[in-house]
Amino acid sequence: MEPVNSALSSGLQGIQRGLDSMQQNADQIAKANRTDQTGSFAKPLVNLVADRAQIEASVKVVQAADAMSKTIGSLLDVKA
Repeated sequence: MEPVNSALSSGLQGIQRGLDSMQQNADQIAKANRTDQTGSFAKPLVNLVADRAQIEASVKVVQAADAMSKTIGSLLDVKA
């Protein structure tokens, strides 16, 4: 079960990192839109797309870990 736990942990960490990065990029966009702040929000917008891709990939890792866990569990049930 160690590979399953490792994959699950990696997937959850990837989701958390993506969400943290999304928050930072959204904050940069909000600050760039203020009249007293000069800044571009093009880079944070591009980063948001990359964050979304990271989160989607991490969700697939979690789903694969879940599927592996169910498969291993059913194999153990058959052996018992």
